[in-house]
Amino acid sequence: MKVSQHLKAGIIPILTLALSACGKKELNQTPDTLSAKNGNRIAAVESSTPPTKAEALLAMQCYNNAFYQQYGTYGPSYKAYYYSDVTHTGRMDFWRQAEAIETLIDAYTVNNDTDLRNKFVYLYNGMRDNWGLLWSSNSYNDDVIWGALMCIRAFRITNDGGMKDMAKNNFDLVWSRAWDTNLGGGLWWTTGKTTKNACVNAPAAICAIYLYQATGDAGYLTKAKQLVDWMVSKLYASGSGAVAGAMNAAGTITEGTRTYTQGTFIGACNLLHTYYPSNNYLTMAAKAMDYTKNNMCNAAGLLPDEYDTDDCQGFKAIFARWACQFVRDRGYQGTYANWLNYNAQQAWQYRNSSGLMWGQWWRRTPDSYVNSFETTCGASMMNGVWLF
Repeated sequence: MKVSQHLKAGIIPILTLALSACGKKELNQTPDTLSAKNGNRIAAVESSTPPTKAEALLAMQCYNNAFYQQYGTYGPSYKAYYYSDVTHTGRMDFWRQAEAIETLIDAYTVNNDTDLRNKFVYLYNGMRDNWGLLWSSNSYNDDVIWGALMCIRAFRITNDGGMKDMAKNNFDLVWSRAWDTNLGGGLWWTTGKTTKNACVNAPAAICAIYLYQATGDAGYLTKAKQLVDWMVSKLYASGSGAVAGAMNAAGTITEGTRTYTQGTFIGACNLLHTYYPSNNYLTMAAKAMDYTKNNMCNAAGLLPDEYDTDDCQGFKAIFARWACQFVRDRGYQGTYANWLNYNAQQAWQYRNSSGLMWGQWWRRTPDSYVNSFETTCGASMMNGVWLF
């Protein structure tokens, strides 16, 4: 693959050096066969060191080299999008585009690299250009919330009022059409109102807290607390720390745990703890972390692949984002750093010749085909561990 014109010239020698060692043999083992005797975590977890910060930046630049497409001007600025895969068959769909931009924001937060900042602004412009300012035509409330969360995170860096307005207006749209007192509260997943899902309620809580910080409107903080408290009452298992994925209109749990719902629940609890320290949010976040580590990983400590559909393959990027921030904010490095570092290390170890990492962190990433959602996972984890 040719090096994109959007990469800085100075990174080319680094790229060549880093990728020259990519010809690693594929392990002839499944995740389960990587376990140590008696199912204990392998010693590598406890002695693991993350990829270097320079490698974390390089991972994001490799991702941009593979998928980033700038396609014109947007007022005095530019606009861009991410392709859906390495064959450049089309742009990523709405929610996955938002999550890829969040991965870029993750990398900028750690590296403060001007090129990364410019790119997430241009990608945001591309979202506006392609989907407009208000996403009322999208029936998936979680999609709209993922987009709003991306916008408010971008605003926190740029102080661009347009980003704040997009986040606020789209969050308000979802709240007005999705919150009701059926099942005791919570947001419906879609406008069809068949299930209330963690994948809309937890990220909406995070978005609401950031909106409170951006606007000073205490109503958003109240909404965040309502969302998390509803999840605790309906989807969270206090004994184990598992966060169920969804409840149907009859009150029956219909989905199990996923890394992204664990991660966004952790992120929401982490942020709420700042404002309600006497509540149990910190303990619940830690329990959700423990459940993910002890019950969702394989015996070697690797996060699950979640490759059942292509809509699931990037979930670990979302988990990494909020789990790493939680560890940094609450000083839990001694409990979780080795585990998270090990996952980052394994992701980078099995990169392909273009520096891309798919979500199966126990074997080499193919050179032939990967999509741009699955390959957010390694980049987000590699940069996330540098938060702490």
